[in-house]
Amino acid sequence: MGYRYFICDVFTDTRFGGNPLAVLPEAAGLSDERMQQIAREFNFSETTFVLPPEAGHTRRVRIFTPALEIPFAGHPNIGTAFVLATAGELGALETSTTVSFEEKAGVVSIEIRRQGESIWCELAAPQTLSLGKTVASEPVAAAVSLTVDDIGSSTHPPQTASVGLPFVMVELADRAALERARIDMAGFEALAPQGISPDIHLYVRSGDDFDIRARMFAPLDGVPEDPATGSANCALAGLLSHCDARADGTLRWRIAQGVEMGRPSVLEASADKKDGVVVATRVGGASVLVSEGTIEVD
Repeated sequence: MGYRYFICDVFTDTRFGGNPLAVLPEAAGLSDERMQQIAREFNFSETTFVLPPEAGHTRRVRIFTPALEIPFAGHPNIGTAFVLATAGELGALETSTTVSFEEKAGVVSIEIRRQGESIWCELAAPQTLSLGKTVASEPVAAAVSLTVDDIGSSTHPPQTASVGLPFVMVELADRAALERARIDMAGFEALAPQGISPDIHLYVRSGDDFDIRARMFAPLDGVPEDPATGSANCALAGLLSHCDARADGTLRWRIAQGVEMGRPSVLEASADKKDGVVVATRVGGASVLVSEGTIEVD
């Protein structure tokens, strides 16, 4: 039996940039095992499977890396909304619409806007910011082949943060350290038994055309490096807002990721703060369609 699929590049308006995503818009009938096999076949950081809703929302969406299913992710939601809108699955899109996806982490609301010939999508994280344990600099530095001196601490120490999927947020001293970072598998494997998320999001305040430059490594999840990580940057926006002295308002960041991989991505992240508490986080960006076809499944 054949299942339609679309491949798009997310958080970019240029084909072959950004983060590639495979979307199966009509995935009913596929078993968990088949979904995992298909995700491994595409071998992108994530593949999404779109199903009829169970709780009255627009669709139910399941997200798989090549190694496992995950409860929430950023670029899969942005790309799935883009694909459904582009394929006409959501009806005519004249200006804007909002959809909601049922996922393991909760309901993800996504605003879809037509901007000229392109489509721009922004998601609201399904969970409010939660902060986990801080992590010593030494094991984190070892996992990404850096030294303790490369770890910055002006804003926060290495800190686990999540808005639906946890990451260790690591501020670096400078962009040179960000560019030098490389996976050390022994270092990543040493983090997991300590109850530390094995997904590390590195960032530096860039002060150029972007507010932040970032890289994300998740080799234990089958993603050696991710070109654009919406869920991590959404959580980073929440963490930075939490650390900001301002008690109220919306803070925004323009973030570059994937540059070192040759897949430059642009993410627009924001967080709302009220009475000193982060109450909402969002991330958005453009997408571009790359290909479509049919995958045969026995």
